[in-house]
Amino acid sequence: MSASAVLAAAAEGGIIGDGRTGANLALGVGVLGLAVGRLALARAGGRIGVGNARVGGMSAIVAGAVGTVLAVLHAATSSGGPGTGNGLVGAVVAIPLGLGAVLLGRRVLTRCRRADRPAGRTPV
Repeated sequence: MSASAVLAAAAEGGIIGDGRTGANLALGVGVLGLAVGRLALARAGGRIGVGNARVGGMSAIVAGAVGTVLAVLHAATSSGGPGTGNGLVGAVVAIPLGLGAVLLGRRVLTRCRRADRPAGRTPV
């Protein structure tokens, strides 16, 4: 399926749903990314020792990026303004949630890289 066909189907409401469904999906994925990123940040800080912080950070980045893309796609294709029941406000709220999950995942990966570096060696 080409990119133009995907955008045409999204404009008709065929990919991520019509109404509030797409916005709720984007909100859910964004909140999931934030939760995974927060747990991974706790793992990287040594507060909890279950799991791999690097995998959690990458998962938060992926979930945040997917949530942001879904929210932008829904906001771009929704008809009507805020308060019409098309989920525009939910999509607008989901954009910073997804971006926050991406930034949190990036912070986790930075902490993991710092922890892997030997103590006596300075970066060049």
